[in-house]
Amino acid sequence: MRSVVKCVNKNIGFRRRRIIISSNNYTNKNSIRLNTYSYIRNYSKRVNTTKSKKDTDEDYLDISSFKQEYIRNFCIISHIDHGKTTLSDRLLQLTGTLSHKETKDLYMDKLQVEKERGITVKAQSASLFYTHPTTKTTYLLNLIDTPGHVDFSYEVSRSMNACQGALLLVDCTKGVQAQTMANFVLALDSNLAIIPLINKIDVAPSNVPKITNEFNSMGFSPSEVIQISAKTGDGVPNLLSSIIERIPAPNGNVSSPFKALLFDSWFSSFHGVICLVQILDGQLNEGDVITIGSTKKQYSIDQVGIMHPEPERTKTLYTGQVGYIRTGMRNTTEAMIGDTLYLSDSPVPLLPGFKQPKPLVYAGIFPADGEEFLTLDDAIRKLTLTDASVPFEKENNPALGLGYKCGFLGLLHMSVFLQRLETEYNINVVATSPTVPYKLNLIGNKTITVTSSEDWPDEGKIISSFEPMVVAKIVTPNEYVVGINKLCRDKRGNFILSESVSDNTTRVEWRVPMIEVITDLNDGIKSVSSGFASFEFEEDGYEEKELVKVGVFLNGEEVRQLGMVVVKEESADKGREIVGRLKKNIERQMYTVKIQAMVGG
Repeated sequence: MRSVVKCVNKNIGFRRRRIIISSNNYTNKNSIRLNTYSYIRNYSKRVNTTKSKKDTDEDYLDISSFKQEYIRNFCIISHIDHGKTTLSDRLLQLTGTLSHKETKDLYMDKLQVEKERGITVKAQSASLFYTHPTTKTTYLLNLIDTPGHVDFSYEVSRSMNACQGALLLVDCTKGVQAQTMANFVLALDSNLAIIPLINKIDVAPSNVPKITNEFNSMGFSPSEVIQISAKTGDGVPNLLSSIIERIPAPNGNVSSPFKALLFDSWFSSFHGVICLVQILDGQLNEGDVITIGSTKKQYSIDQVGIMHPEPERTKTLYTGQVGYIRTGMRNTTEAMIGDTLYLSDSPVPLLPGFKQPKPLVYAGIFPADGEEFLTLDDAIRKLTLTDASVPFEKENNPALGLGYKCGFLGLLHMSVFLQRLETEYNINVVATSPTVPYKLNLIGNKTITVTSSEDWPDEGKIISSFEPMVVAKIVTPNEYVVGINKLCRDKRGNFILSESVSDNTTRVEWRVPMIEVITDLNDGIKSVSSGFASFEFEEDGYEEKELVKVGVFLNGEEVRQLGMVVVKEESADKGREIVGRLKKNIERQMYTVKIQAMVGG
């Protein structure tokens, strides 16, 4: 006897062509899914959907049966190195999206910088098909693997806008850490259904009761917590069922005019700008003409599809689904993250968009070869398409030539951005020392923002000065609380609060100057706590301080690039410190070299 699996939701056939499987496959609840996906993956290998030739009607996935009630959109969030990407790999395997042979370790970490550093810096999306073992209903799941470091929190926050649920992952050998709490609050603010997970239960020494207690203090009952091992797959099948049962289906009106949220994009040298969107209302078909809300520019849709986990054409995207669109857009400035897309003949009210994060660190980026400025210009514009949190403006440095002043969310963010410029765009760059933005009130009722000591005005023109502050949130074992508090006090910090996370873990908050964070506060915390404390921070406005410029002079000539801005009470010590370092590093000459530091110079 043979059974024909057609394109209906409670079965498995997603391509328009029929798939015939033997009836004895029904004896195993996973065999239909895995056999079908084996067929789909093999068929996909025979037909290259990215070729420029005209696509045939058979060359696409039919996802028309996946109405909103059969869709689940969720992200995976945690502190850095708690196993998010490993869990993503296991979900891809267990749903048959990728076979064990196709799956590499950390498959969702696609950037070279992620493979080299072993961390996630860019949120990645993938669509999965999963058949519930009890109801035998097939669901379309869209997962987003997010970064875990505080410097990439913007990636996490905008990914949440395309989700209705979040998997909150905690490593049971480390417990709840700083970014765990930060992402938990973000998920609550986004009204997401949260599933708490304890990961690495196969690793010794694990402390499941301790982590369960920490989750309980966050408002989760023990029955809500799921124990898994992302590495071995233990508990992950149970997690898949819980995703269906505990995460709500997306909202939206199928009969309303098409409206979509653009929440990610990247640049392809073959197809131009590719946008990742969530369909909020209506549906989008190939050939439709859409309008970008912010620019009012119109584009014809060349191709739509889902990330499965690589791009797979579907010809149509429906309400609640997450997928990519290709329009042939070539200008990287026309795809603004958070923008609204709608059909040109059916305008809709625009979405509020995403709140643009304020940079905490600034640095100048210049080509090592001055003749490569145009190459740098093109590389930065394409790279900021995938990292919309980096503002940039042209800068002309007397020593380094023409380049860009860029803003970053932290030192790691800056370091990764520079490495991506070099590895992905093959351009050697020179970066200036990172600085923070200061605000100055000047004579004449004028307020300016200064990000470099080179732009510091004469002292006589300054009425008042302000430096940026942050709230440092530190989660640490109890035995290190005293040392961390002393360190923050030495960094000109003001104590805010201290609260217990569990019996042996405490969270403390201090308000400290941003300049201390980008110098050595994080290293100090790691040193004091022997690496057991975790640290994250958030912007907290400005505070009035008496700031001065310390200028550096060699033989009476000012070296503007070596100047610095400091609080007045530390200016003498900072001046002596830089003079001492220069004396040590400048080679002896046949003539006298005068090294001087001048406060206010």
